Amino acid sequence: MPQKEVTIPVPAKGGSNKEEDKKDKKDTEEKNNNTKDNKKDKKKDKKEETLSPEDEKLKNDLELLVERSRDEKEEIALAALDALKTEIRSSTSSMTSVPKPLKFLRNHYQTLVDIYKNSKEGKAKTSLADILSVLAMANGNDERDTLKYKLLGSGEAIASWGHEYVKHLATEIGVEYDIKKEENQSVEDLLKLVDEIVPFQMTHNAEPEACDLLLEVEQISKIFQFIDENNYSRVCLYLFKCSYYVPGPDDINILKICVEIYIKMKQYPDALRVAMKISDPELITEIFKLVENNKSILQQLGFLVARQKIVPDNFNYDSISDIINNSKLSEYFMNLATDLDIREPKLPEDIFQSHLDSTSAIADSARMNLASSFVNAFVNAGFGKDKLMTAEEDTKWWFKNRELGILSTVASTGMVVLWDIDGGLTKIDKFLYSQEKHCSNGALMAIGMLTSGVRSEMDPALSLLAEHINSSNTGTRISAIFGLGLAYAGTQRQDLMSLLSPCLDDDKEKMEFIGIVGLALGLIFIGSCDPELSTLFVQTLIQRGTAASESHARFLHLGLGLLYLGKQDAAELALETLKAIEGKGGEYARLTVEACAYAGTGNVLKVQNMLHFCSDGQENPHHGLAVLSIALIAMGEELGSDMCLRMFDHLLQKGNVHIKRAIPLALGLLSPSNPRIAIMDILSKLSHDNDPEVAQGAILSLGLIGAGTNNARIGGMLRALAVFYGKDVHLFFVRIAQGLLHLGKGTMTINPYHSDRTLMSPVAVGGLLALLHAGLDIKNILSTQSHYLFFSIVCSMYPRMLMTLDEDLKPLPVSVRVGQSVDIVGLAGKPKTITGFQTHTTPVLLGYNERAELATDDYIPLTNILEGIVILKPNPNASVTSPLASKKN
Repeated sequence: MPQKEVTIPVPAKGGSNKEEDKKDKKDTEEKNNNTKDNKKDKKKDKKEETLSPEDEKLKNDLELLVERSRDEKEEIALAALDALKTEIRSSTSSMTSVPKPLKFLRNHYQTLVDIYKNSKEGKAKTSLADILSVLAMANGNDERDTLKYKLLGSGEAIASWGHEYVKHLATEIGVEYDIKKEENQSVEDLLKLVDEIVPFQMTHNAEPEACDLLLEVEQISKIFQFIDENNYSRVCLYLFKCSYYVPGPDDINILKICVEIYIKMKQYPDALRVAMKISDPELITEIFKLVENNKSILQQLGFLVARQKIVPDNFNYDSISDIINNSKLSEYFMNLATDLDIREPKLPEDIFQSHLDSTSAIADSARMNLASSFVNAFVNAGFGKDKLMTAEEDTKWWFKNRELGILSTVASTGMVVLWDIDGGLTKIDKFLYSQEKHCSNGALMAIGMLTSGVRSEMDPALSLLAEHINSSNTGTRISAIFGLGLAYAGTQRQDLMSLLSPCLDDDKEKMEFIGIVGLALGLIFIGSCDPELSTLFVQTLIQRGTAASESHARFLHLGLGLLYLGKQDAAELALETLKAIEGKGGEYARLTVEACAYAGTGNVLKVQNMLHFCSDGQENPHHGLAVLSIALIAMGEELGSDMCLRMFDHLLQKGNVHIKRAIPLALGLLSPSNPRIAIMDILSKLSHDNDPEVAQGAILSLGLIGAGTNNARIGGMLRALAVFYGKDVHLFFVRIAQGLLHLGKGTMTINPYHSDRTLMSPVAVGGLLALLHAGLDIKNILSTQSHYLFFSIVCSMYPRMLMTLDEDLKPLPVSVRVGQSVDIVGLAGKPKTITGFQTHTTPVLLGYNERAELATDDYIPLTNILEGIVILKPNPNASVTSPLASKKN
């Protein structure tokens, strides 16, 4: 078979051929691109051309109607416009995609505008304005034509044009309102439209949009007239969340509207929660007076105010005094402990589990015995008995400590018998009359701790501690005054002011004593803005001069800050006055007062101020306080606390040593009793830092974020740290953190937020701040002479339980579903409020992000948020299918 000859072209050596090749390549590429574009254009044309016969007919009809609408005879023009309206209406009632009439009329929009301009006044012109108003939606421009033509139109009902039109119109009204307000023009025409839009939105499950519109036109009070039992909860929930993002005083006005709505719908517990959020004593009393004849509701309100540790003013609450005074708290807590089978006391060694590692070889030292005393107190808190301090056979445990160690060890008894006034006093009594001064001083502090958050007509703390306030021994005075601060935190009792305020003028005493007096007064009058006390604090700071910048002076500054906790602008006068104090003392006081005033508000400007202060490039020890202040301001808001993590990450890399030492403490304040993985990882890394104060702060904060949760991951980290720091000072803090992790054997929380994370307890924040401010100088305060300040956390401790009672206040076990809470703000219908739930029988423990709901409808809870102590009443309309109902039958 003959082979074919193949010729292979070989390029010439010269460069000219290369250029020709390049040109050829370019030409072919251009040709290809052109052909592709032509194909695309043809496809597009085909798509546009290939309309179905129905669409083609519709398009032609619409074009004919547009043509007819310019007819000189008004009857013909009107008929054409009416036909156009009918076509558009039939397609816009539900808008899942752009309706065909709007699509086809898009090209004729300008034609219709020109027709409108040239038309004579009359029915046809206003009718055309209505059509243009709807068409303007699909012809997006910034001229707000939808609103413009609506105002020029015939004024027919908005509802007929459908949801999307109403939504579009509401948006444009908001923008127009702002412009008119700036130019001082009348807004009456807009408000008339608003009055038409809001009822439509409220009856069509668009409550959030109605609220937004009314907020934009500053008419939110009008929402009140559209409230009914189907929509009130969605409206209030939306408004409540809006208040976080509205500047004052508008936020308070929004919350007051929520209270009015709840009262109108007879949802008194919800109304009370919002009133406590505003912290308006008159409003709280008014709500109590509305239900004074309804015993069950009154009792439920009593449990709510008892959790917030406040008492209604000018109201006779004798019938529920046991509830408001928290007298039964110990009894309910013991019920929970019995149900969970955890009443058996635990030894610190049960927590340390040092037999599993090499730390057990360490000989007893006074420091480790002191750590064990704290751990023993934290773990057995509230259970009334332990194996070291309250055991029937005297273990002489406190003899194994030295000097101030004895004080804290004996004081720890107060935490073991927490809330149990009747049973606890007898157990502390044996230490009160000891010849060893530190022992009797510890007993004084224990009495204060025992009655923390619990009121009694006998006033045991005041009657036992008052006589020691003017003692010749400074240690005795400090113990008695700190004890009073813990016992009466948040009570704002004037007799305590007259008792303690003279101590601030005592020139003989050092700053440690003055600081504790300031802290005690701050805790007692927390959030009161008391002008007399504020002036007294400022005068003391001025008189003390250079001593005002000593380490223990921070508690005097904190006491002043606590007076304005969460009061925002009310602190302005105090801040101005503090500018008169020069030097470091004045600076510390100003930062503390500003941070406390905006605690939990998430105020972005204040956070920026603190960041600005941190970044002045100097080695200022108060930078640490500014970092802690950022966490205090952002702590209540989820978005703010996430932003804080990013800020702290930058500060760790770029900040000075004072900033680095404060960051672990700030992280502890951001999520106490809420072990978030991100925070846990940062603290784990910092707990191995070369700077001992950074590492100690991180270890303490690991205890704070896991407090009362028994979190296994943190437990593992702390056990590893105990081995790592086996022969180091850090081991003391590792032990404290282990004690905090198992706080109340895992039944307590120190998080100041409750009622589904909506309410902040000022007293709980005060207790945390006292500990964290001490932590800013961890070496000179918590590690050495003032370790008793660990007990300030007692103000923040509360059982994290849900206990259900019947109307006679007897425990009533019911099935509840407990799961992760879901944010349902602004969602239509009845969305699920929890996810990933498990069914338990009450009493149950609730984590920080958990929510509970009743599993059956046999009972109706008297409060919508199932948390703390909830009273249930039988449901007369219970379904027969539920298990409890079938048992009855």
